[in-house]
Amino acid sequence: VSFSLHRGEILGFAGLLGAGRTETARAIFGADPLDSGEIYIKGKRVEIKHPRDAVAHGIGYLSEDRKQFGLALGLSVETNVVLASLKKFLASLGIVNKKQTRNVTQEYVERLKIKTPSIYQITKNLSGGNQQKVVISKWLVQDCDILIFDEPTRGIDVGAKSEIYKLLNELADQGKSIIMISSELPEILRMSHRIVVMCEGKVTAILPAGDCTQEKI
Repeated sequence: VSFSLHRGEILGFAGLLGAGRTETARAIFGADPLDSGEIYIKGKRVEIKHPRDAVAHGIGYLSEDRKQFGLALGLSVETNVVLASLKKFLASLGIVNKKQTRNVTQEYVERLKIKTPSIYQITKNLSGGNQQKVVISKWLVQDCDILIFDEPTRGIDVGAKSEIYKLLNELADQGKSIIMISSELPEILRMSHRIVVMCEGKVTAILPAGDCTQEKI
């Protein structure tokens, strides 16, 4: 598996279940160990052996199973939004500055149009689309330059899908680099600038999205 990801690009990963797309993403993020290979960010080789290494290098990963790997469902929206970047909000003696966490959470609830009665709402009580926006907020607060979205619209209604698409395009316009893994080919074709096709653990093609079709993929 070898590919490049550019600034401001949405790079789609297409392939059947079991093609190795999620495994590739987890390896990049340090969630699974690399057998071999090298990862370069902005031209420099980086060592990623653990998710904390990936986060330190500006990589955020939105798992296909947000309930198991993306959210602390029994905790509030506020806690989930600041979870990946708590160090930013520590005052003296390691106490969390609650005023700052409240303000930042409120900012992202408004910015991403998260429908919630309040920032103190327990996350499991939100709809799937709003839960996904909470996960996205978590990585935006951490200010990740590289975002890996694994099945970003799975289990989300049509209206929320449209909002997620709009958000992904806005992030790319802001210069974020996005890897989007999706089993829905119309979604891949609609959103991607380039498309990486995987089969049985290998990259079989890298296609420009402009003249791409479902048949070609």
